[in-house]
Amino acid sequence: MTVAETAESTFIIRSFPVGPLQCNCSIVGDRVTGRAMIVDPGGNAEQILALVAELELNVVAIIHTHAHLDHILAAGEIKQATGAPIYLHRDDKFLWDMLEQQCSMVGVPYTPLPEPDHYLADDQDLACCGGVAIHTPGHSPGSMSFWFEEHSTLVAGDTLFQGSIGRTDLWGGDFPTIVSSIKERLYSLSDDAIVVTGHGPNTSIGSEKSNNNFVRA
Repeated sequence: MTVAETAESTFIIRSFPVGPLQCNCSIVGDRVTGRAMIVDPGGNAEQILALVAELELNVVAIIHTHAHLDHILAAGEIKQATGAPIYLHRDDKFLWDMLEQQCSMVGVPYTPLPEPDHYLADDQDLACCGGVAIHTPGHSPGSMSFWFEEHSTLVAGDTLFQGSIGRTDLWGGDFPTIVSSIKERLYSLSDDAIVVTGHGPNTSIGSEKSNNNFVRA
């Protein structure tokens, strides 16, 4: 159980590291409706699917914070197993298309992925758990964060980490842009909001506003 989930809540969020670069994959679901989304399936498809089955959830969407290889590698296997559509921001489609090159650069076996089924837009309703997509470019042009206001939980991908931010020296990264995304979009959320990061431990908006080494409020 994460700090964002309580025994009384209908909200489920389980985050755990997967894949060769230990990206945090999140299963976000609702106990009442049984609907769930898988965020950033970067590997270990069998582990992800086993937890979905244990939680008795029906996956209705596979959504990505961005298209770096460590966040997308198992998307095809998850889609094949669940039939759920794949979502990505259009500005990261070029990264999706260069997955083979990404894999080659870091020595990871390449497995082709199906095309995304839908493209995410800023402020898009995710139609599950009250989630909303927020466009937070900078780490990549199409980087997204997913905000669950009712549950005061943000899935931030590689935009914001505990005490740090996503690197901006990869394809399409831009430091001023990620700073703007964090200050203008993420730091406008409630201070007590839990931040589920793309790598490493959870943090909170208030803690990062006060203590982040790169972007302070």
